Amino acid sequence: MNSKYFYYKRKLTSSIMMSLTFVAALAAIIPLVFIFYYTISKGVTYLNLDFFIAMPKPVGEPGGGMANAIVGTLILIGIGGAIGIPVGVMTGTYLSEFGNNKFGFLVRFLTDVLSGVPSIVVGVVAYTMVVLPMKHFSALAGGIALGILMIPTITRTTEEMIKLVPHSLREAGLALGIPKWKTTLAIILRTAWKGIATGVLLGLSRAAGETAPLLFTALGNRFWSTNIGQPIASLTVYIYDYAKSPFEDWNQQAWTAALVLILLISILSLVFRIITRSKYKTN
Repeated sequence: MNSKYFYYKRKLTSSIMMSLTFVAALAAIIPLVFIFYYTISKGVTYLNLDFFIAMPKPVGEPGGGMANAIVGTLILIGIGGAIGIPVGVMTGTYLSEFGNNKFGFLVRFLTDVLSGVPSIVVGVVAYTMVVLPMKHFSALAGGIALGILMIPTITRTTEEMIKLVPHSLREAGLALGIPKWKTTLAIILRTAWKGIATGVLLGLSRAAGETAPLLFTALGNRFWSTNIGQPIASLTVYIYDYAKSPFEDWNQQAWTAALVLILLISILSLVFRIITRSKYKTN
């Protein structure tokens, strides 16, 4: 009798916990579903070829596009990636392989602190250190701010992915007489590359969606510009400006810009997956 009671009690408890975890997973997915639904339903209205190749129209004129903002966003992400990716990967590699000391603990602690710093604070710092000395806003300043924001995400992901590499691979490399630095580059990083690429993708995705730092650095530009020494347009700043505009046409274009930004991040994610899968395909 007691055994049946405990059996059904365990079964009921298991069913309740499974139901709760399912509800929690569903609750995590629902906001994403609503984001995609509203973005697609409202943004598809202006999603056409002109949006990608045309320039913004003046106030009161319908139509136009955001070609300058799309190119500007890619330039800003490129500058930020050129700064954040090598610094983040090298820092994460150091922390994982050589950071078991006081200096490594300090770097790890400061990296965690940097990951919690609001992006607008990073924008103000970049404004003070880059914009003011240059005496004007620029894409370079915006890229530096985005690069700083990428560093903690890439660093921590790289460190954790390298830690997952079996120690037997390190020992095998050292047993063959390969220096530790070469073992790290030729064996450890190649093995952990997929996880590192995921961290890079997360860093780029975060940078692509930032607005506050760009308001203090790149500012914006309604004209075509690819000069990194001058103000440059970006999708996030256009979304901010157009969404709070009293013009219905601009509000609709803000939704389309948000949809295009999601598409850019999705394409970037797909490219990363194709690269990692083709290079390290397993049978």
